[in-house]
Amino acid sequence: MRRSKAQADADPDSPGDSRRAPIRSAIEKYAENPSAFLALNSGNEVFLVPGEDGVIVYRRAGRYLVQFGGVFAPKEQQAALLREFKKFAKKEKRLISAIQLQAADTELYDSEGFVVNQVGASYSVKLSDFSLRGSKFVKLRNKISRAKRSGLEIREAEFSRYAEAVGHIDRTWLNSKGRHVKEIAFLVGQLGGPAQEHRRLFVGLLDDVPVAYISYSPSYGSSPGWLHDLSRRGPDTPPGVMEALNSTAMDIFRAEGAEWLHFGFTPFTGLLPEHELPGHSPLTAKFMRLLAERGESVYPSRSQLAYKEKWAPDLILPEYLAFEGRVRPGAIWQILRVTNSI
Repeated sequence: MRRSKAQADADPDSPGDSRRAPIRSAIEKYAENPSAFLALNSGNEVFLVPGEDGVIVYRRAGRYLVQFGGVFAPKEQQAALLREFKKFAKKEKRLISAIQLQAADTELYDSEGFVVNQVGASYSVKLSDFSLRGSKFVKLRNKISRAKRSGLEIREAEFSRYAEAVGHIDRTWLNSKGRHVKEIAFLVGQLGGPAQEHRRLFVGLLDDVPVAYISYSPSYGSSPGWLHDLSRRGPDTPPGVMEALNSTAMDIFRAEGAEWLHFGFTPFTGLLPEHELPGHSPLTAKFMRLLAERGESVYPSRSQLAYKEKWAPDLILPEYLAFEGRVRPGAIWQILRVTNSI
């Protein structure tokens, strides 16, 4: 018997522990994806097979089930769980597309009849080796010093204390992007709710007024540490504030013994022919390159990449899309829609 626990809770935007517990257990034990904690976002649905260990997390979009992050299960059980998910999708008269697969996931999806293409890359810094000393970080150090000279105070704080201020920062940040811009969803984290106890929030204040924040989520697997997740600042915030916040957090995480800081996934970056599988879609690869060159209106990849590259990442890993059977324009459209990119 197989089932989706999507309807386990009356409010799909406030998933209860009955739905969250198996996701959290699976990502803590089996996830290699640095962004796996995002599986706990409200609005996600979970597929599992009763009695079996592991989950698949997804959202519905049109006639598609858009899966996030691969199969979170023991290696030897991943194929069986994916096949059950395919049966579930067929019963629902839907097709599966998946996003943010890791290189280690591609063999499984390829063998199960998916077309797999690179969609971007993720970026990570090894904390034990990191230091801002040296000529390559001169500009970064200067920005951080400038922000601190402006009177910046940095606090690690409970979200509940700053929830109202964070909401105000979010609204002003979004308004500054233009009235047609929407918040990216699904592939970025959230604040608040039961999962908040596992996140860490760093707030930047000027004259005791919160003007910026960065939220970090735990990451697991063979590169454990923290994921640099949501980050926002007011439109009039001085330069260097975000860098100062992140530098402070990195110092604290390193002192605590954390191994990695992951900057997460950026679509349409790091696209290289050698990262593609033999059975990839050349047309999809061409479309991804087009978005990399001209797609800032779809996703702000260049600004995200510029910020991540400031920290000289030690690890740059390709990430992938997968389409059940063949690539359909509708599947790409629905991925863009479910992530709020359009």
